[in-house]
Amino acid sequence: MPGVQRATWGVVVQSLARNDRLVELNARTLMVPASVAKIVSVATAVDAVGWDYRFATTLRAAGPVADGVLQGDLLIVGSGDPAIGGRGGDDLSTWVAALKTAGIRRINGRIAGVDDVFEEPRPGFAWSWDDLGYSTGAIFSALNLAENRLTVTVSPGALAGSPTAIAVNPEAQDVPLMNRSVTGAAGSQQLLWPEIRPGETQLTVAGSIPVGARPAALSVAAGNPTAWFAGVLRRQLIASGIDVGGGAVDADDIVASDFLPDEAAILYTYHSHPLSDIAQPLLKESINLYGEAVERLNAAGPLPHTNDQALDGMKQRLLMWGIPADGFQLVDGSGLSRRDVLAPDTLLAILVRMYDQRGMSPWMTGMPIAGVDGTLDARMKGTPAENNVRAKTGTMSNVRSLAGYVRTRDGEPLAFVIMMNNFEGTPAQALAAIDAIAVRLASFSRRPLP
Repeated sequence: MPGVQRATWGVVVQSLARNDRLVELNARTLMVPASVAKIVSVATAVDAVGWDYRFATTLRAAGPVADGVLQGDLLIVGSGDPAIGGRGGDDLSTWVAALKTAGIRRINGRIAGVDDVFEEPRPGFAWSWDDLGYSTGAIFSALNLAENRLTVTVSPGALAGSPTAIAVNPEAQDVPLMNRSVTGAAGSQQLLWPEIRPGETQLTVAGSIPVGARPAALSVAAGNPTAWFAGVLRRQLIASGIDVGGGAVDADDIVASDFLPDEAAILYTYHSHPLSDIAQPLLKESINLYGEAVERLNAAGPLPHTNDQALDGMKQRLLMWGIPADGFQLVDGSGLSRRDVLAPDTLLAILVRMYDQRGMSPWMTGMPIAGVDGTLDARMKGTPAENNVRAKTGTMSNVRSLAGYVRTRDGEPLAFVIMMNNFEGTPAQALAAIDAIAVRLASFSRRPLP
């Protein structure tokens, strides 16, 4: 097919009914997986903690409460829940209601986010710097809210060359922003992007939007996730009628003697939805932040837990499953790093291990369905693969992957992995080539045609 002649391909297909290989091409070659790496994160996390695992986040009083007044800071102590205020989670309304039920009318101190269960939030190893401004490059923390993303709206000025106006959703007023975008000539191309430039800490919005254009909305990363969480909760408390005397801070910026989180009284504990629920949007929509969060569930040992601990726990599980150590090199949980490499055989072994022939497990229901939902909602429509292929996608510049399950024309279940690196054509050509293989598998029959 055009556009993929120079690509490196890795393809492996195995019958789940007969346990035999139908296709094998570069099955042991290490390739950049993009987001199909999330298959490894989810499968190993489930082995570590189980589908029923729930994250716990607590509100604690760093001071006495008397006559409805908290004489001290309100601490938010996180454990890595990625879904609060996001897909698969709940908003903060129950948190506010719980404080009101406890009789708290005023907080004299600050709203302080405590993220000490993990190492300091930072980008994943070898993440591209120009990914970091986008919501897909949002940084993971022990505290995460609304997927650590916000919306920036850019409106053109009245004349070409004049400054643009930017606005954010109300809860994001405290996020530092630098506007470097300009108004372009009428009819010019609109090109806007967010970025965190090397050496800078604030988010920059750059590019141009033509005169007379409708305002453009950008989904961008919130920056420091711990401070972001604290700031949004503070605003919601005030809006609900609970006065807050101090500001919103990352507890790491407070003098250590100001509070002892472990000794602070618990006012409210929020338990997340089970991992089985969080895995649904993680797999369907390929949320990088969620991939990072579930990968950390592999971590063990002394606190703060580190990404290296999580990677080691993941590696040990893969080895116990009989997957060779030279079949994978992973540095994050989302697949956003180009330092991640996997062999198609590695992914296939996990798919075989996790397969549920009834199709009712959270693993099976979480996979995007061709032509129906998730990242496959618009693909393979009107083909034998529609509402048949259940597979995780992977997308990165010059990388496309698809790994999951399909039933043949005879109803035989297959597990398959298709990986493509360094294709020379367009993304549309790459997807067309991969989809053609998936459709061929859905059309396959061992019985000769009449």
